[in-house]
Amino acid sequence: MYFTSVDSPLGPLLLTAGPDGALTSLSVPGQKGGRTVQDDWRHDPAPFRAAREQLAAYFAGDLVEFRLELRAEGTPFRTRVWDALDAVPYGATTTYGEIAARAGAARAAVRAVGGAIGANPLLIVRPCHRVIGADGSLTGYAGGLERKVRLLTLEGAMEGRPAGAPRKAADLGV
Repeated sequence: MYFTSVDSPLGPLLLTAGPDGALTSLSVPGQKGGRTVQDDWRHDPAPFRAAREQLAAYFAGDLVEFRLELRAEGTPFRTRVWDALDAVPYGATTTYGEIAARAGAARAAVRAVGGAIGANPLLIVRPCHRVIGADGSLTGYAGGLERKVRLLTLEGAMEGRPAGAPRKAADLGV
């Protein structure tokens, strides 16, 4: 496993990649369930050049879609949920129920969907920050609600909305 740290407006980001160079995780300081460097990991910034460049462009407001090789391991259900997350466009939000429907799960599976979203090992690049409550409330985020607000504000999903209401992907026809 390779790792590096990348400075960001959210604090230092810990990135990991497998031997093939595919990104396996992106964690923020204090993240619930976030990764920590292990003794057998090798520090090497080389496999992360594209990730560093794309993250810098994202935080500068110049990138709306990451194009990185990702390799997160999860159950088939989690993988379906993560694929549904990947379809939520920059600057929009969606609900847990909408993600459940996209993942082929019943609306009653919202708690399981929330668990899969909370287990997302690739914060920011797999946009779990774009998922909000059905009532428009900003619900949990493994990286902390303050970071969620910062990411949604960066993407313009909260800018100029009544009472800070994010823009919903469903309203965009997505």
